[in-house]
Amino acid sequence: MLEYVTNVTAICCLAGRIRKKPQKDVTIKISFLCNDFPGTLNQAIADVKTLVDKEIDGSVHSVWLMAEVDHWNNEKERLVLITDNTFLVIKYDFVMFNCEQIQRIPLNFVDRISHGAFSFPQRSLLQREGEGVRVFWDRLREPTFTSRWNPFTTDFPFITFTYHPVRNVSDMFTALCDIQMFREQLKDAAQRAHTMKPVPGKANGVLVLNQNIHIDAYVGLMSFLGNQNKLGYSMARGNIGF
Repeated sequence: MLEYVTNVTAICCLAGRIRKKPQKDVTIKISFLCNDFPGTLNQAIADVKTLVDKEIDGSVHSVWLMAEVDHWNNEKERLVLITDNTFLVIKYDFVMFNCEQIQRIPLNFVDRISHGAFSFPQRSLLQREGEGVRVFWDRLREPTFTSRWNPFTTDFPFITFTYHPVRNVSDMFTALCDIQMFREQLKDAAQRAHTMKPVPGKANGVLVLNQNIHIDAYVGLMSFLGNQNKLGYSMARGNIGF
């Protein structure tokens, strides 16, 4: 069975970090851009690597800094690890140096990867610039009506990523946030996993499609406010913005 979500620690409340002021005056400082960088990022990577189970996951091949986009168009900061047998999606608090949540997906269950621009229903008030990548691991299971309209649902058989806002800060961040390279490495790792550990009764191999990443959301007031104020990111208010 797939291990969708494993709580590592209680999820911290972000409400206390919100400063009420007009969006044009808001500047945001990602915690790992503080004076002790790159120590903070190195600490985060070291912390999440300790979550890797050698017997289940195998060795770590790469670590990525991504923004997850959920089915209500909310952005959420994530560290992503590609290993021999799985890819791990981790919610890490860069302020408190704490791993809050981990999602483990077996690579031999990954059956489709799509990439392209984001799209919304015709009458949707939402929009999203840039491109994304969506990873599927159960092509026969479609989200239920209840799941689509529940903003807290986590049982979707896919996950969507886009670029993290700091990708243009430096060459190192550009490489760490490169979703195209991530897509290629994930495809190769999944293909190897399908060959080494085929799933009985499941077609082996990974289908890669260049198509729009559709988000079936219409209004999304909370996602608009949250994304504008970067509430899905570990951050401190300050004089460095992105």
